[in-house]
Amino acid sequence: MNVERLVAMANDIAAFFEAESGSQAAGEVCRHLVKFWDPRMREQIVGYVAADGGGLSPVAREAVRLLAAGAVGH
Repeated sequence: MNVERLVAMANDIAAFFEAESGSQAAGEVCRHLVKFWDPRMREQIVGYVAADGGGLSPVAREAVRLLAAGAVGH
């Protein structure tokens, strides 16, 4: 999948959870990515953050960092 599309999706998910969950948003986003994104999509966004991650919102970037660290399970 196009990484720009993944970035846009992650930012949209982050905006939703930030409004709903406040300080818990990154964890909620991470759980969403684990539950609903294909492993290839997760791998691609983790690689994007490892390389730069500049297009992601702070919440989305933190969620992907949690994902990469395996900090949030299913």
